[in-house]
Amino acid sequence: MRRYGLPATVALATLVLFGVSAALLVFDGRVNGADALRTGGLAAGSVVALYALWLNDRRRRVDESRQQLEGARTDLDRERIADERFARAVELLGHEADQVRVGALHALAALARSSPGHTQTVLDVLCSYLRRPFAHPRYADEGEWERDERNAADRELQVRLTAQRLVTDLLPEVGADAPAYDLDFTNATLEYFDLSGRRVGTLVARYARLFHDNNLSRCDVIGPVWMTGASTHAGGRFRCRDAVFRSRAQFAGVEFGGPVWFDRSVFHGVADFHGAALHSEVSFADCRFEDVAKFADVTCADTDLAALLEEAAVPPTHG
Repeated sequence: MRRYGLPATVALATLVLFGVSAALLVFDGRVNGADALRTGGLAAGSVVALYALWLNDRRRRVDESRQQLEGARTDLDRERIADERFARAVELLGHEADQVRVGALHALAALARSSPGHTQTVLDVLCSYLRRPFAHPRYADEGEWERDERNAADRELQVRLTAQRLVTDLLPEVGADAPAYDLDFTNATLEYFDLSGRRVGTLVARYARLFHDNNLSRCDVIGPVWMTGASTHAGGRFRCRDAVFRSRAQFAGVEFGGPVWFDRSVFHGVADFHGAALHSEVSFADCRFEDVAKFADVTCADTDLAALLEEAAVPPTHG
């Protein structure tokens, strides 16, 4: 078309010029030669104008295709750079220096903020770091720690607290129009972990060890909660006031060594506290259970379980 388009257009325009002029002279006796030629010229110009419009449209489509290709190339480059940043940050998580590990954690969080598609992957890595075995002198029940071991544990604790804070920062607030991300803290050691007011997908914390003060108040958990066998230590508090559990909440076999508060929380799915051990203050004031609530074989050291269930308005058929 590009090779023959212009010659064909010129030929067609010439044909139209003479054809229209001749037709006017033959069929309309009132038209003189100049008027016929002028009209034929207008018709021929229309043919040329149509060809010019076609060329402009073709050029526009070519430009759009080029822009799409450039956009796709830019996206690929951005993904490649993001993958390289991710791989480098994960590699630095194994560095001996704690400040380098902290920097790697912040690099992962920055990647998640700049590339939302990486957020779940980054959260998986942060949770994986927190699932690494960890001990600290203030967690240990016995045994003495050398000075170097204590210092190393203190430095690692700061890295872990940074990871906890970044996990919270990456989660959307309750009510935000954003995806609900999953968290897996199986066997993790957590201290002063605060998810209050955050929106979570699935929350897994089987056999997690919770120290000091951990807070799930005002959380909106979309998926199931699995905290089977989780435990609080050294009198640590577990706050879960005004939380909303939209699916199954599995607290079977938990052991709370310190105070526990579930005041005004709402359980839309099955709430399973079977075999839980509650060694300190417990409160279910104004809780709402909209499905089966299982409290069989629960032990309460300082509280009457029947009074707790009555306070929480748990129907007897749900016990």
